Amino acid sequence: MKRISILGSTGSIGTQTLEVVRNNKDMKVMALTAGSNVELMERQIREFSPELAVMRDPEKARELQQKVADLDVKVSAGMDGMIEAAEIPDADIVVTAVVGMIGIRPTIAAINAGKDIALANKETLVTAGHIIMPLAEEKGVRILPVDSEHSAIFQCLQGNQKNRIDKILLTASGGPFRSWTKEQMKNITLDDALHHPNWSMGHKITIDSSTMVNKGLEVMEARWLFGLELDQIQILIQPQSIIHSAVQFMDGAVIAQMGTPDMKLPIQYALCYPERRALPGERLDFAEIGQISFEKPDFEKFPGLMLAMQAAHIGGSMPTVFNAANEKAVALFLERKIAYPEIAELIAEAMEAHSYISEPSLEEILDTEMIIRDFVDYRYKGRNAQQ
Repeated sequence: MKRISILGSTGSIGTQTLEVVRNNKDMKVMALTAGSNVELMERQIREFSPELAVMRDPEKARELQQKVADLDVKVSAGMDGMIEAAEIPDADIVVTAVVGMIGIRPTIAAINAGKDIALANKETLVTAGHIIMPLAEEKGVRILPVDSEHSAIFQCLQGNQKNRIDKILLTASGGPFRSWTKEQMKNITLDDALHHPNWSMGHKITIDSSTMVNKGLEVMEARWLFGLELDQIQILIQPQSIIHSAVQFMDGAVIAQMGTPDMKLPIQYALCYPERRALPGERLDFAEIGQISFEKPDFEKFPGLMLAMQAAHIGGSMPTVFNAANEKAVALFLERKIAYPEIAELIAEAMEAHSYISEPSLEEILDTEMIIRDFVDYRYKGRNAQQ
């Protein structure tokens, strides 16, 4: 029996993880956490019977407690509750599917408790990879990637651990604005940005995909996951989202992982690793596809990606600055408070204003996040005051 704790069970990755659990009768959910969606959390509790359910918002936790009073489930709240879910004794693996840097503390708690990590919270490694990866090695814990691209690389490396990597080819669809001109991109609306051509994802990651910030974050994540130098990671636009990423070895051989754009595959692979199991869904028909095309990324048209690469090369606390500024700017865009080009502009301003820390502690990372979020909010309000 595989016993699972899911952090972020009501989001896109969390709900798809529960679909995988439905199809595997030897999986048992031990804990669920969510932000504020009480109705969906109640339905999940009634279906999967976890021992623990956590709402980030204490008021929502009290509401949930009333709704499930007839059930044998403990309801907790806030960061303490998330850490409790991460450490729950009977779980074998923790799926970190929360969005944002809120996932760092629970991930560290789970590693310290000896739990394997099915990692979907990329911010954990982007901002604290220098803390997470050595800790996982010390505790003998496996970090199993859930991002489709990182899972693809991980799958390509199976049976090849003794063969030296030359580079990885980190693929991207290019998002909805791949063929737009810079002039057209000045007038992008929220509805435009939320319409991804291939993937169904949560709002924040869909915006990040449209700006290609998400690909920059994935470069930083891959660096830590696979122990690579930045010049060993090549971004490649693959518009059909069929090749999910590839590895080029020292002899020139390239091994790629292909499939339909379905997140349940990397989720199930992480939960069942090293076993592959049957998974319902579409299969590739290469004759029907006809061709697979490739392009180079356009760093000028996607300044968020260029800033991400700058942050990655600087290292230290700069990836935290980049990530925190992006999180706040995207939140403002989703609230229709800023225009699309301002996302990258606010990130650039935050990076320029930051006082660099070479080896930030966990406390310094979290402090930097708060400072940068406040800075972006201040800059947004200043822009409005000038209008």
